[in-house]
Amino acid sequence: MAKTIYGIEDQERREAAKLAAAEVAAPQVPERLVQIVAIKNLVNVNALAEGQLLPIAPTGLTVIYGENGAGKSGYSRVLKKACRARSQAEPILPNARKADAKPGLPMAEFDVIADGTKMQLAWVGGHDSPEQLSEIAIFDSHCARAYLDNEGDFAYVPYGLDILEGLVKACKAVKAMATKEMAANRPNLEPFAVLSRTMTPVGRKLSTLSHLTKAKEIEDLAAIDDEDLAKLTTLNKALAEQDPKQKALALRNRASRFTGLANRIDAALATVDDGKVQRLHALVTKSNQAKQAAQLASKQFRETPGLLPGTGGEPWEVLFEAARAYATISHADHSFPGLPTDASCPLCQQPLGEDGVAKLVAFDTFIQQEAEKVAKSAKAAAKEAYLAVQNAALDLGIDEALGKELQEAFPDTFDDFVAFQKSMQERRAAAMQASGSAIPWESIAALPVCPSACLRDKAEALSKDAKSLEDAMNVKARAEMVIQQAELDARAKLAEIKSSVLEALEKLVHNAKLKACADGIVVTGISRKSTDLSEKMATQEVVDALNAELRALNVHELQVAMKPESPNGKTQYKLRLQLPGGGAPSAILSEGEQRSIAIASFLAEVKLGCGRGGVVFDDPVSSLDHRRRWHVAARLVQESKARQVIVFTHDVYFLRIVQQQAELERTNISTQCIGRGPAGFGIQTDRLPFDTLSTSKRVKALRSMQLEVARAYKANEEAEATRLSREAYSHLRMAWERGVEEVLLDNTIVRFDEGVSTQRLKGVVVEDADYHEVNAGMTKSSKFSGHDPAMAAQIPTPHPDELRDDIDRLESWRASVEARKATVQARRKQPSV
Repeated sequence: MAKTIYGIEDQERREAAKLAAAEVAAPQVPERLVQIVAIKNLVNVNALAEGQLLPIAPTGLTVIYGENGAGKSGYSRVLKKACRARSQAEPILPNARKADAKPGLPMAEFDVIADGTKMQLAWVGGHDSPEQLSEIAIFDSHCARAYLDNEGDFAYVPYGLDILEGLVKACKAVKAMATKEMAANRPNLEPFAVLSRTMTPVGRKLSTLSHLTKAKEIEDLAAIDDEDLAKLTTLNKALAEQDPKQKALALRNRASRFTGLANRIDAALATVDDGKVQRLHALVTKSNQAKQAAQLASKQFRETPGLLPGTGGEPWEVLFEAARAYATISHADHSFPGLPTDASCPLCQQPLGEDGVAKLVAFDTFIQQEAEKVAKSAKAAAKEAYLAVQNAALDLGIDEALGKELQEAFPDTFDDFVAFQKSMQERRAAAMQASGSAIPWESIAALPVCPSACLRDKAEALSKDAKSLEDAMNVKARAEMVIQQAELDARAKLAEIKSSVLEALEKLVHNAKLKACADGIVVTGISRKSTDLSEKMATQEVVDALNAELRALNVHELQVAMKPESPNGKTQYKLRLQLPGGGAPSAILSEGEQRSIAIASFLAEVKLGCGRGGVVFDDPVSSLDHRRRWHVAARLVQESKARQVIVFTHDVYFLRIVQQQAELERTNISTQCIGRGPAGFGIQTDRLPFDTLSTSKRVKALRSMQLEVARAYKANEEAEATRLSREAYSHLRMAWERGVEEVLLDNTIVRFDEGVSTQRLKGVVVEDADYHEVNAGMTKSSKFSGHDPAMAAQIPTPHPDELRDDIDRLESWRASVEARKATVQARRKQPSV
């Protein structure tokens, strides 16, 4: 597109695609509060089931949990599009699992509260998003705000300024493309270099050839008729007989042509000399050896039972690599060949099954084997050397005129020049045959003695003779004849090479346009604006906000400081991330630490923006270790006290610590679960994974399990009843364990928690009855849960009523301990005597 501005036509007629309003966040409205209450009625959004409603708490913290592949990403992508997030690169696709799916625009509805007023906002992909949703800020893995600048500093860039930096990089990239094309399009002026040095109208025009030269000027100078040619012949004869200057010039021209032939001989020889042939021999031998090794591996692979003939061969490899490439489209959510067993084959589009997946993995293992890689690499190197010899320019350009001159100068050895050219061509042909094992390498004949040295000796002698003639010549004689002859001769030669001159002129014109294109790309103004804005935004307020967030996320070893710089005598500042020891953060910080910096930057910007809108986090703890996750959880809970916070996560451990932090801070938390169902993906449910439930909620879940056991028992489905019963007892065992942590010890010690909450001991009392109840419950649960398969196979499965009684026993114990804790806490609050 930059080239079209300077007259270089774009055959595809491409035009700049401007950002649509829907892609740019609307300006925030000061003091406006927009809260999302629900996302519902999603249509044409990945494979999400239609008609779903995902409720969201308008205040506090909402955590939406979903396993990988449950449909969570569909909701997060809709939020990014609708809220005009900076990163919208992830596409929203129609449901590919529906055979009759018709492409349609993705749509969703949002129930929101804007400044206390309930309203419903509709979003349609490709259309302007409701501007109210721009109040919601989105964080995901693409929202990092730190970058490495040109000096190697790990510097912070406020949100939005990276657009200018990216624009500068884009401009420089386009400029580099234009410069590279200029180099590739450089015209070849060598064919008429000698002619351009003649003191004639043709010489003067060629010496000043540029993009400003008109093609008609060249056409006119190259126009020569029979009358002109006859006159030139007459002048040549007269001057050759009478003018020593002409003779000297002829001698110099002949010397120049002999030197040029010597150079061509040396250049041709360099492509087929012993070194090149020996290198080709070595590379071909190495390629053949590697090929044999690969064929042996391929043979062993093809002998695997059940494979079709030709499996492991080159056509099969091409087909397999095509399947790999297509799988990036057909199975975009999976890494080929690791496809699920219920997926369709990328080639036959039939269900893979376990055997199909195993074969894909085995095929990929064969492709990736070292022998095959070495064979391909060796073949490529041998092919490169082979083509270099095959395509060598061995034609010495001995035309009729040059041949006559050689015969005159070397009457006894004239045939050596043609013979040497033939020998080089035969040597190349022999090398090609030897590469194909048609003949042995030892049969390649050696080249005769190179004749370039005698050519150079003759050229030197001719130059000396020309100098002698020039010294004895009368420069004033026959001047007019010389001028006429030179002009006619130049025009005649120009007529012969006119196509080369016009081609060079065309390239000069094209390169002039490219140069104007490259010179027209100036980034000074963009860089100046970026510098000005950076200096204005590099304030102590920003530094303090960033450092506060870094401390909150336990990145204490990293601090933000304003670094002064003075380019061109003008003091400027940039925000530099630095370590106390002075090391380069870019070389020291882990991926998890950089993720923490990104979260800190995002939260600092949200705070400095002074908006009241909520924030959405999509898997914020990827790459973070368990300790850092606690700090992120604590920070998100703290932020939920000031604004609506929505978190999407597939990490059940992170969900648990967020729940614990919310309980510790006595902050409202709403949890939702997204899963798969008969209607599709993204099915909303209030039922979280069992691991995340409190003891009382686990009892509720256990009662639901007991009903399923009773149903199977009543239907005489003995095997199913046994399986469900063991599963229920396994969960009952987990509930007893959670009861010890949460109820009996009042969360004083919690698995995976970093500390011990000693203050909670004020309500803890462990009596003998507690020990007996817990021991009995754990023993029986372990006995019937299949925790010990050998024991479980020998004992009868308890009746569903017995399972119900065991669940009631847990609930009774829980209720009694909770009641006792209240009494104990009240007693311990009284001052000691």
